[in-house]
Amino acid sequence: MKKNIIILLFLLLAFPIAVFADGIDSIFGEAIGSININELSYRFLVNIVSIILLVRFIYYPRHRNKDFLFTFILFNCLNFLICFLLSDTKLKTGFAFGLFAIFSIMRYRTVMVPVKEMGYFFICVATGIINALAAVNDHYILLIACNAFILLLALFLDRTSITHENVKQIVYERIDLIKPDLRTEMIEDLRIRTGLPIHKVEVISIDFLKDIAVISAHYFSKENEGSSGSTGDDDD
Repeated sequence: MKKNIIILLFLLLAFPIAVFADGIDSIFGEAIGSININELSYRFLVNIVSIILLVRFIYYPRHRNKDFLFTFILFNCLNFLICFLLSDTKLKTGFAFGLFAIFSIMRYRTVMVPVKEMGYFFICVATGIINALAAVNDHYILLIACNAFILLLALFLDRTSITHENVKQIVYERIDLIKPDLRTEMIEDLRIRTGLPIHKVEVISIDFLKDIAVISAHYFSKENEGSSGSTGDDDD
């Protein structure tokens, strides 16, 4: 009895399911037919190879930060798919610049993103837009050349050694060396005691009651360390 009921229900549902399946097939068939699958495949291949080379072989070996790998690749691929699928609309160019502007002003609220990581993030967004919307007319050499130029530029800029002038505030107890004519001796003393290549100092304040002075020490380094807190050698 149960088997008969199951067979009857199956027969009753078979026709609506078949009709629904035909409708779905026709809908997706028309949607897929309006998309150039070959163009999508070629463009996505260029895009995914470019983003993997950028993130895995240019960014990661130097910065060793896995937290941004997911974000870089995901945003690039989503940008590419959104721009390509909407490329036939009349808002083609305006939509691309609007999308780029939205992503360019987006900030993470919980984690401060370093400036260099934000630069890589913009490259990922821009690469996805270029690969999706660039007019190639079935000649992908220009598109590949543009991606290669972006990768080489990112590699060159990231590997180029540029020194930064950093400033550190120091509480200095040798108040006898704060005279302008003894500035060379002060710099040499600070170099020995801090181990930093200090080339310039500025006296910010002097406290004759405690025999200390607050000074700003300027030195060059490969990394931009930013302004750090006050340090000193006094035990107070």
